[in-house]
Formats: sequence, structure tokens, C-alpha cells
Amino acid sequence: MHTETTTIQNMSPTHPHRNAPTSVWDLFLSFNWLSLQGFGGVLGIIQRELVEKKKWLTHKEFIEDWAVAQILPGPNVINLSIMIGERHFGGRGAVAALAGMLLGPLVLVLLLSTLFAQVADLPMAQGALRGMSAAAAGLIMAAGLKLMTALKKNIMGITACALLTSATFIAVALLHQPLIRVLLGLGGLACLWTYRRILLLNKSNTHTEQQIAHHLNDHSPHQDAP
Repeated sequence: MHTETTTIQNMSPTHPHRNAPTSVWDLFLSFNWLSLQGFGGVLGIIQRELVEKKKWLTHKEFIEDWAVAQILPGPNVINLSIMIGERHFGGRGAVAALAGMLLGPLVLVLLLSTLFAQVADLPMAQGALRGMSAAAAGLIMAAGLKLMTALKKNIMGITACALLTSATFIAVALLHQPLIRVLLGLGGLACLWTYRRILLLNKSNTHTEQQIAHHLNDHSPHQDAP
């Protein structure tokens, strides 16, 4: 009973099926633990923590917020933490989330840099770093594959999403185009395509409503009466 009550109290008032942080202290601790888990590469961890464990965001909301965080200047994960903190507790929440993301790793980096300087030339230490980089790449790929399931409901359509993903991969990985050029080019094209789809959807809905209203008028009791 106590667990159920706590869960209900943590739910977002605007989205009853999604949880929300209970306080700025909860924000600080959550992002601090998140940053320590994803030390050196938070992307593979942040989706699992915020979407699957804490349920502060849905898959769709995470993709939308992550897209905005990538466009804004500065580190993507820092931008996302500030956005989530500000959304729930205003400026206090933004500061708490940012402090949680930075404080723990800052202390850890200072300690590790002091220790690593003494063993940096050892083959074992260099091999450990190469192994960790491979694991970080695998975590990022796993997060990307999980997020792809949300594209089924994207208004652009699965075919357009697949073409845009392929074009982005070719531009960045094969042609080595700068990220800002890819964002402005393919991102702008995606925005125009989405805007067009929204206009067509609104037009279709309006036409359907007019057909229903016309049908109801044709079968109204006043017209059937002698």
C-alpha cells in the first residue's frame, strides 16, 4: 500500500502515466547517480534511466527533447538535464540538475587523473581504456536501437524516417560533413516535411468533420418529419 501511494504521488499531474521528480534534491541525486554510471559517455545510460527506470519521459518525449538538446550550444546531456530540471522546478530545478551532472564526475576526474598519471604508461592501463571505449560505443548503439521503436508513430512516416537516418549516416560517417551543416541541411528538410504532413493531416481531419456534419444534417429529425 505504501509503495502504491508513493508511486501515485510521484506521477506527473499533466501525464498520469508518467512519473516526475519529487523535489530538487531528487533531481540532484538522480542526475548525479546518472552521470557517475555513464562516466565518459552518458548517452547509453540516460535513456535507460530517464525513460525505462524513472519514467520521467516517454520514448517519444526523450527523442524530441534529445533533438532539441543536440541543436542547442553546449554538451547534449548537460542541455537535456537543464531542460528537465527547469520543466519541473523552474530555475532551481535547472541548477540542481546541472549540479548533479557535474559535481560527482568533477571530483572523480580529479581523483582518477591523479592516480592515472602514475600508471598511464603501463600496457594494462592502455588496454583498459581501449576496452572501455568499445563498451561505450556498444551502449550508444543499444540506446539508438531502442529509440528506433518510437519512430513507428512519427508523423513523418517510417519510410521518410529511414531515408533521413540513412542520409544522416552517409553524410556524417562516410562523407565526414560537419555536424552543423548536416543539422541545417537534413534537419531543415525534415522540418519542412513534417510541416507539410501536419498541414495534410489537419486538412484531412477538417474534411472528415465536414462530411460527418453534412451526414448528420441530411438525417436530422426535421428533414424526416412530414
